[in-house]
Amino acid sequence: MCGILGIVGKNPVNQLLYDGLLVLQHRGQDAAGIVTCDGNTFFMHKNNGLVKDVFHTRHMRSLVGNVGIGHVRYPTAGSSSAAEAQPFYVNSPFGIVLGHNGNLTNSEQLKSEMFRQDLRHINTSSDSEVLLNVLAHEIEKTSRNAVLNTDMAFDAVAGVHKRCKGAYAVVAMIANFGLLAFRDPHGIRPLVIGKLDAEKGTEYIVASESVALDVLGFKLIRDVEPGEAVFIDMEGNFFSRQCAEKPTLTPCIFEYVYLARPDSVIDGVSVYQTRLDMGTSLAEKIKRDWSHLKIDVVIPIPDTSRPSALQVGITLGLNYREGFIKNRYIGRTFIMPGQALRKKSVRQKLNPIGIEFKGKNVLLVDDSIVRGTTSQQIVQMARDAGANKVYFASAAPPVRFPNVYGIDMPSRDELLATGRTDEEICQEIGADALIYQDLDALVKDISLSNPKMKVFDCSCSDGKYVTGDVDAAYLNRIEAARGDMNKKHKPANASTQMDLNLIDSDEDAEEVAEA
Repeated sequence: MCGILGIVGKNPVNQLLYDGLLVLQHRGQDAAGIVTCDGNTFFMHKNNGLVKDVFHTRHMRSLVGNVGIGHVRYPTAGSSSAAEAQPFYVNSPFGIVLGHNGNLTNSEQLKSEMFRQDLRHINTSSDSEVLLNVLAHEIEKTSRNAVLNTDMAFDAVAGVHKRCKGAYAVVAMIANFGLLAFRDPHGIRPLVIGKLDAEKGTEYIVASESVALDVLGFKLIRDVEPGEAVFIDMEGNFFSRQCAEKPTLTPCIFEYVYLARPDSVIDGVSVYQTRLDMGTSLAEKIKRDWSHLKIDVVIPIPDTSRPSALQVGITLGLNYREGFIKNRYIGRTFIMPGQALRKKSVRQKLNPIGIEFKGKNVLLVDDSIVRGTTSQQIVQMARDAGANKVYFASAAPPVRFPNVYGIDMPSRDELLATGRTDEEICQEIGADALIYQDLDALVKDISLSNPKMKVFDCSCSDGKYVTGDVDAAYLNRIEAARGDMNKKHKPANASTQMDLNLIDSDEDAEEVAEA
């Protein structure tokens, strides 16, 4: 999961890009990069770390130009090396830089083609560098050493769609030509367009989430459609074209569950409203199937589950209380390398308010259960605080399959729900009852805000991968590769193991703002 940003302005864009990346920090905290363009020259700075740590005054002064792109990275393919911080650059043809959110599922095949057919060298293990070289090769084919024009750029994107499989939202910049952005034919990862009518003319922005537009003062125009490419030249002229043959909108459902910030709007759907609706449907299920439970209070697991938990309380006519206080200065606990460290880090990060638990039957609401390590620890914390009964509700359905489209989820044998019944999962986390959201209810919750959206990538729950090229053999290969990488790099590279139970986009954004 990554955050991407591109701006074509009438004034220097370095500060806008920096501020925009701060807002998108929740989408990636391992590396950050900015590239600006002034005439025919690129100016780049990137490194591992948070945005506030990567960029200092001296770096910002060197990022000159009215056009630029930015990227924040969490490694889902490749390694966490600083060499794989984005944007990536190739000098031929014309000079191109690119930032990518998502994951290619046929990157190994493409690497082979790059070497044997396209005569291009891939220097890292990142699929994003593969994607950049595919784009560069397609631009080279369409331009044939001529002066590049907009139609050629769109033809190149059409070539990318034919060759690349998987998820990709892309922002690229071509030296002395303009900014090119596009989305895979399934629209799995989000990408929005905005504009600002300034004194010197119209400025444009493309970003992973609409919250970046809000903060920078841009007006949201619309989302980039699946398979569509948009191009803004150096003068600020806007062009767009559908470049895929059979595009279908099937966005990742977990963008709405916990990846995106609640104040974002993705494909016409308010993330916050979706999380409220998730709470309503979860409460309806509790009314229907779990009416025998004697619940005294509803308590969220901070912070992403708060809207859902609030609506559960309202719908059931129960008290909603904050039962856990989060230490916002403990650091990013979701990258702790071992189970023992993860258990310790949960205790350091969350502390229960005893009076909200003592002698009560509590319903804990979380956004999801992935490994279950966090859920187990939180249930025990509630018991230690004096809870009489501890019921656990997940606003998302069981996670039984890995995500291969840009979220670094654990392998199948690490997922708590894989091969277990709900009763077995409940026993594993130590709860007195476990209630999961139904998948069809979650789909309906999102569709309420945009009836045109009826199909989603729900592969984490149903194992149906929308690109059609992911099967058991593919999952076995990537899990074997993951295991080999862990053995080779432990403990130094253990930070690439993401415990999604502890992802908190709201908190990450707030911590960056406070810093």
